[in-house]
Amino acid sequence: MRLSAILAAAALAACLWPHASGAATTFGAAPAAAPAAAKPKKALLALTAYDIDAQRLLAPPPADDSNATRAELAELRLIIAARTPERFAQARWDDEHEDPSAFYQVIGGGFELQRLPATAALMAVVMNDEAVAAKAAKKTYPRKRPWAVDATIPNCDPDDKPLTSYPSGHAMMGYTAAIVFASLMPEKAPAIQARARDYAFSREVCGAHFASDTEASHALAEAVAAALLASPQLQPKIAAARAELRGAGFTGR
Repeated sequence: MRLSAILAAAALAACLWPHASGAATTFGAAPAAAPAAAKPKKALLALTAYDIDAQRLLAPPPADDSNATRAELAELRLIIAARTPERFAQARWDDEHEDPSAFYQVIGGGFELQRLPATAALMAVVMNDEAVAAKAAKKTYPRKRPWAVDATIPNCDPDDKPLTSYPSGHAMMGYTAAIVFASLMPEKAPAIQARARDYAFSREVCGAHFASDTEASHALAEAVAAALLASPQLQPKIAAARAELRGAGFTGR
């Protein structure tokens, strides 16, 4: 490239890449990367703060140094020691799928929300509000994860934060989705509810949660799901989902 062309390109780059006042310019240097955009904070879509108030709906978790926590740690060690490769693989799959796809197999018949837009629209609201409820509860009760209490406990997800054990977000999702799905497809309720319990147990198999964490998730999910199913705002979406599932043969009711 001729020198005049190089100088012209450099001048153009200086115009296009403004820099902070007083900062030195390095010829050929790439512009500074823009800071990563923060994830938008989720807000409740159908429920109120009262509906998800963890102080009202949940008892506090056992203290880290309590006999109850020591007993739960002992139980967790036994569960981890007894887990088979197959059950551990299932727990890892469950860890990676914190969404309603955890229920597709037990519902059967090729069930997928992508093929059911009305049901998907309802579940989007359900998943949003249960996630907000779970996150708020974790902030209310910042309990240490099992592996943060006992470093010998393994964990499926190294990215978990240490003070987010109570309640379990995965179990909260599973129980809430199960209650709503069972309401929409009552014929499939036993299989859906059994899957929710097994999905919650995966959190212990993974070493990610105490048993009382998933029990709290069940209690909170029951309250949140009941409020969602009773929400006047959601009645049109619930009716549309029922009609869609009936038309697709997933329920006769």
